[in-house]
Amino acid sequence: MGEIKKILFATDYSAGSERACDMVRSLAKACGASIVVLHVVNELTDPQSRYLSSEVIESLSREVKTHAVDEMRHFARRHFDGLNYTTDVQAGRASEEILRYADAMQADLIVMGTHGRSGLEKLFVGSTAEKIVRSARTPVLTVHA
Repeated sequence: MGEIKKILFATDYSAGSERACDMVRSLAKACGASIVVLHVVNELTDPQSRYLSSEVIESLSREVKTHAVDEMRHFARRHFDGLNYTTDVQAGRASEEILRYADAMQADLIVMGTHGRSGLEKLFVGSTAEKIVRSARTPVLTVHA
């Protein structure tokens, strides 16, 4: 791994993400790196959306995105004020969007918090962090909640 100049910090605003903020700040300061803070909003799945009109789905999607952008602005100011950072909110499957985004921005490092799920919960819910670690072409740093 070479120099760390671009850090992608993927957040879901969980306790793991809160703890990872400290690590991201420290790394950015030590390396002089810029930070992109990314949050991925899940899209409505087919079973949920088949009972709703396209107008309702579009309205809900706009409202969710507006709320997510506002929440991101507050989160980033609280944790990264004074650092070189940008923010973005994307819609889709978290693991796919994070991997796509990391490649597109040519991130040097992906940082994300983990929930620490195990057993049946992990089997049924899955682990975004695990999918990222397994599939990323970029080094990944995970911070346990």
